[in-house]
Amino acid sequence: MRILVADDSRTSRMILSAVLKNWGFDPVLAEDGKCAWETLQQPDAPGLAILDWSMPGLSGLEVCRLVRRMNITDPPYIIMLTSKGEKEDIVFGLEAGANDYVAKPYDNAELHARIKVGQRMVEMQAEMNRVKSALSYEASHDPLTATMNRRAVLNVLEKEFIRSERESTQLTIGLLDIDHFKKINDTFGHRVGDEVLCGLVRVIEESIRVYDCVGRYGGEEFLVITPSKDNVIKEEVYERLSKAVSSAQMQTAAGPVCITLSAGVACRKENDTVDSLLDAADAALYRAKAQGRNRTVYAQ
Repeated sequence: MRILVADDSRTSRMILSAVLKNWGFDPVLAEDGKCAWETLQQPDAPGLAILDWSMPGLSGLEVCRLVRRMNITDPPYIIMLTSKGEKEDIVFGLEAGANDYVAKPYDNAELHARIKVGQRMVEMQAEMNRVKSALSYEASHDPLTATMNRRAVLNVLEKEFIRSERESTQLTIGLLDIDHFKKINDTFGHRVGDEVLCGLVRVIEESIRVYDCVGRYGGEEFLVITPSKDNVIKEEVYERLSKAVSSAQMQTAAGPVCITLSAGVACRKENDTVDSLLDAADAALYRAKAQGRNRTVYAQ
């Protein structure tokens, strides 16, 4: 574990650095508070910091306050080294953002114990962040295809719709439906049907632009969102996507399976709402199916 040691005394830094190395830690040294603050702002900042209370430029207390104002999910665990032994000073330091303190001159055994506590807290915080990230991903992604689920893709649509209104730019959406998907399930089984869905998502993601997005709208239906900054309806996006799908072979346990798509595409109009935009795309999709499928129909 990397530990930041900030002390304006070179002798104190070297002694503490040697002690930390002996305990199996990787010390990162800072000669004053300014250097410590710069180090703690780095993406790979140490997870634990030992700061001397009194330093030129920025005191350890001031560094604490700056760190606690940072909007980060894994703030460092901070131990203050101080010769101030009055209870009100200690409370003042903890209120400034320090997690713990050790009085100078410190006892090595006590310091080691307090660092181990800090290490456990840092590791617990990292695990909590990992679990939180995993839960957030599961809540917003379809477990089968790993693309956004209905709720997540509709949240994206809400945001893109508001931005399109605010910036007076174009927003186009497409509802895509696999033609005769039930026949695939009936012929090859649902396992192959699942593999086709996953293969379709890969083709879609490879065909759309980096700032477009796709989500599973329901069953074999997918919603594609294509914002445009130049007020031009990007019809070629959907044409290219449709051709890519019809020419692709979805690799499954039953061998290659070819599919086609019916698509309904709608462009945001002045008095549209999110619901009316979705309704327009849905109506266009219905017409695509009625006209024989394997085609893209644009809302009028």
